[in-house]
Amino acid sequence: MKITARELNRATLSRQLLLAREPLSVLDGVRRVTALQAQHPASPYIALWNRLTDFAPAELDAAFTERAVVKATLMRITLHAVHAGDYPAFRAAMRPTLYASRLGARFAGAGLTPADAEELVPELLAFARRPRTSAEMQAWTEERLGAEKKDGGWWGLKGYAPLHHAPTDAPWSFGLRPSFVAAADSDPAPGGRVVDAQALRTLILRYLAGFGPASVADVAQFAMVQRAPVRAVLRTVGDVVEQLQGPDGSALFDLPGASRPPADTPAPPRLMAMWDSVLLAYADRSRVIPPDYRPLVIRRNGDVLPTLLVDGYVAGVWRPTAEGIEATAFHPLSPATWDGLAAEARSLTALLNDRETQVYSRYHHWWAKLSGEGEGEGEGQGQGQGEVRMLQPLPPAH
Repeated sequence: MKITARELNRATLSRQLLLAREPLSVLDGVRRVTALQAQHPASPYIALWNRLTDFAPAELDAAFTERAVVKATLMRITLHAVHAGDYPAFRAAMRPTLYASRLGARFAGAGLTPADAEELVPELLAFARRPRTSAEMQAWTEERLGAEKKDGGWWGLKGYAPLHHAPTDAPWSFGLRPSFVAAADSDPAPGGRVVDAQALRTLILRYLAGFGPASVADVAQFAMVQRAPVRAVLRTVGDVVEQLQGPDGSALFDLPGASRPPADTPAPPRLMAMWDSVLLAYADRSRVIPPDYRPLVIRRNGDVLPTLLVDGYVAGVWRPTAEGIEATAFHPLSPATWDGLAAEARSLTALLNDRETQVYSRYHHWWAKLSGEGEGEGEGQGQGQGEVRMLQPLPPAH
């Protein structure tokens, strides 16, 4: 069976609850979409606001506090929020990548070896049975390794050991200064570079449920794992997975019976969070990002900006300001589309008013380069933006 590029787009939107918000609990919503990017404290909240009917931020607060949803270094060695039941397998599948990365040059440059990590991790987890600040963890590392090895040692251990981020502060459960707590039932034996085939199988099947159909390269990109183990696992799953032919003739894999709506299924406009998973989950990011727009929204330094989705594809970026939510489109949009974005902005404004009205403000330096206000500083400057609009004024302060 062959599937078109537009059908792939609609499959992604359907799996990611972006064709229509669904009346799910926070826990069920997180499981349905597999994982939420969580580099910025607000992003999981905005991601769920986009996907769930009547999303209540307090429900996600409670899920983090109760550790039913956990925030940790996982796929692509970045912060994700995942269902607690998924965490053990996801981390076990990621372990060879974390081993290679976190115990790499910076850790070794401090004169430390993987054997040192294997010796330190059980004691570190015992220390972190209750939440510990970064300062406390650094002091613990310095006490055991000395001041000259503290920085490289803690840098490696904080992503390599099975640690969760502990809720610390309003307005989004986590502040910019993290605290850490040992993962519940964490295995103190790191396991090195050995691939855990069963854990990788679980991660692949969960990925296909949330993002399929997808190629071997897509799975490897999503998790930052080697392609060879992914191929090896897919050869063993039998009828659990079916194979499709992509638009370019490549092999794609999916779960039988998974949602694949028709290409002409309507897709409502959305205001997506920074680093939203749909922008990063594929080797071929043209599934959601038109190639000409990719350098505009995925910056050279790794920032992935808050985007507009129009008809299922990235069409611009947005930001909150003191006056309201502004959006700039990379091509002209119809009045009806702007009206739809304005309706979304009214809903988002209500969420932000209760939490942080000018979220992502530290990233606003990109705005002038994208909206045409700057002096040609960035690679996005002068690439035909359609229009800048104020979508929804904030109500007056009381």
